[in-house]
Amino acid sequence: MLSAPPSRSGRSPGGHADDPSLALARTLIARPSITPDDHGCQALIAERLAACGFTIEPIVCAGVTNLWARHGTQTPLFCFAGHTDVVPTGPLAQWQTPPFEPTQIDGCLAGRGASDMKCAIAAMVVAAERFLARTSSPAGSIAFLLTSDEEGNAVDGTVRVVERLRARNERIDWCVIGEPTSVEQLGDMLKNGRRGSLSGRLVVAGRQGHIAYPHLARNPVHLLAPALSELAATEWDQGTDDFQPTSWQVSNLHAGTGATNIIPGEVEVLFNFRFAPSSSADSLRQRLEAVLVRHGLDFRIDWTVGAQPFHTGRGLLVEVTLAAIAAVTGVSAEVSTTGGTSDGRFLKDVCGELLEFGAVNRTAHALDERVSLDTPALLADVYEGILERLLTR
Repeated sequence: MLSAPPSRSGRSPGGHADDPSLALARTLIARPSITPDDHGCQALIAERLAACGFTIEPIVCAGVTNLWARHGTQTPLFCFAGHTDVVPTGPLAQWQTPPFEPTQIDGCLAGRGASDMKCAIAAMVVAAERFLARTSSPAGSIAFLLTSDEEGNAVDGTVRVVERLRARNERIDWCVIGEPTSVEQLGDMLKNGRRGSLSGRLVVAGRQGHIAYPHLARNPVHLLAPALSELAATEWDQGTDDFQPTSWQVSNLHAGTGATNIIPGEVEVLFNFRFAPSSSADSLRQRLEAVLVRHGLDFRIDWTVGAQPFHTGRGLLVEVTLAAIAAVTGVSAEVSTTGGTSDGRFLKDVCGELLEFGAVNRTAHALDERVSLDTPALLADVYEGILERLLTR
């Protein structure tokens, strides 16, 4: 099952002249699908998938466009997942080329979404088309789960599709998410898990007063400083063999009215934990609040759990993907759980094994986002190789 399939693309690996995955990537990048506006990307993809036998199920929730498409009814079920929305462009004048005009620059395809993650989506579509064109009876089914809400609030996107799948007991056996996981070159890293995310808004109260009469006031910044120092120095856990240790970082600190002669009445701190499975959201909340209590602070905290950690382990899907990557790129991928959150945090509830693999992430969310011109073609070959290894009888 892990042997490399013969080339089906009709070209040498890495070639990109007239490649259908590159052409589709250009078409998708040209659509300004700033979250949560899909801007017709999923309708275009649905049309192509329907043409090769997929049943199309649009799921629209609160202005968010989602797509569930499935080819076949048998098990096991393999799913390609991703998002058609992109982050805002930032200052247009600072882009070398217009962000929604896909442009070839120095051997790269430039445009918003090139890395995150329209090239991966294009490659998934082409991989499925090619596989089904020559495989009359796959050993299982293929699905696509796409959303336009991954880069936004992530409230009415993948989570809503997952709710529908759970309601009808429809489970996914294997899922590949097209997040840009590669670091230096395509194929050098895939993700088989992610840390959890726990955010807090801390407000510490003091007493406002004239800065010339500090004995009549209580400066909350000064009161908080020792506790803040202790929190920054705390070792929350040591991680695990597969996960980095839990980290705690302040993302914003604000106090005062803007005047230089007023002691502020309160200070606000925004912070975030990225936590390994060796800690829980509840234990981290309790430990942090205990520090604040010990320092005698008058405080309140609003907590938000953005994601629980998840981990697939080294199962069949990881091994098959490693083999497909090596066959196409010659690279031995590192299996990692680093980085931020993804929609895998929702999909884990209906999926046996899931991982993330996609383009080089160096310019994701950045000005002049770009990938190598051969990225869509190489990704299509890898994704097709995964289908070959899992669904060929």
